[in-house]
Amino acid sequence: MKKIYEKVIQFRDERNWGPNHNEKDLALSISLEANELLENFQWKTSEEAISSNHQNIKEEMADVLIYLVQLADKMNVDLEKEVYQKLEKNARKYPV
Repeated sequence: MKKIYEKVIQFRDERNWGPNHNEKDLALSISLEANELLENFQWKTSEEAISSNHQNIKEEMADVLIYLVQLADKMNVDLEKEVYQKLEKNARKYPV
């Protein structure tokens, strides 16, 4: 996760996009990219969508993660730590 985080932030900083990325716009961008991901599945079965849009689905998934990493950076959130904590919470809420 750390390597992905570093690459995303480096890419952003090399283009000086950081000052233009605020928390609200990054959250909106996550939603927009998630909807672009969802669009690949509209009116299709999962199998049809994956077979006809596999590459685009992968790219949209990456876009969601890229914006999420940027939002976590902007808010000083340790995303990896939060994921582990949320998994622990979910394990208590939904025991095996």
